[in-house]
Amino acid sequence: MHFSQFDTWLLDESRQTLVMGILNVTPDSFSDGGQYADAGHAVAAALAMVAAGADMIDVGAQSTRPGSTPVTPAEEIRRALPVVCELRRQSSVLISIDTSSAQVAEAMIAAGGNIINDISAGEDDPAMLPLAARLQAPIILMHKQGTPATMQRNPQYQDVLREVTDYLLARRQAALAAGIARHRILLDPGIGFGKTTAHDLRLLNGTRVLAGLGQPLVVGVSRKRVVGEVTDVKLAKDRLMGTAAVISWVVANQTGVVRVHDIEPIVQTVRMVRAIATAK
Repeated sequence: MHFSQFDTWLLDESRQTLVMGILNVTPDSFSDGGQYADAGHAVAAALAMVAAGADMIDVGAQSTRPGSTPVTPAEEIRRALPVVCELRRQSSVLISIDTSSAQVAEAMIAAGGNIINDISAGEDDPAMLPLAARLQAPIILMHKQGTPATMQRNPQYQDVLREVTDYLLARRQAALAAGIARHRILLDPGIGFGKTTAHDLRLLNGTRVLAGLGQPLVVGVSRKRVVGEVTDVKLAKDRLMGTAAVISWVVANQTGVVRVHDIEPIVQTVRMVRAIATAK
């Protein structure tokens, strides 16, 4: 998908679900850490995802798995820049930059990136929202409780769906106040980011509520703990069927973007659900 097509998609209220491929260029991500630390392998993996039907590639150089510790913006750039440059040279696919650093986001967009995916919703770096406004870059604003290092230490909510909804609406308002066009704001409830399995299931149950907030909804649940705990599948790489079940649910409930590892089977899943949902 070209960026011009994505801008059209953002403005289309009847938009179809897009598939975002996960490309972690880190040594320690929870499912695929270390697999794509080499730029050549990372670009080859991204191109394979595009060939399998991915609409966009999400490049992350900062692990956000539970218990992870942050690296510097300079290290993020060192890891991600050659991948983004070479992927842009070889493909017109949409490139999302998974970072909470405005410095990293600016460098990656200058290298050919298109979208900012900020798990802190612009809170970790006060320069992030003004940067997105200045560059006219779409931005994904995600909810999390705590930091990746601490977020799974007894997360608590009175009403997780209401609290996540209120937070996302507040961050949307902050983005609008910074000058970001409303149609360029996407929202993500942050499945697994400072939530128990019960919290995650409640948020997934409320997908249509979240999708009704007026912004494209992004859901990242691929291979996550909630899938493993419900299905009793220990290894993340073996959680495809549970992931596909969740993807079917969220697509049927108007999610705009699904962020996944296993592109080909999830593309099939999304297409099938779309066909049923739009059958006349």
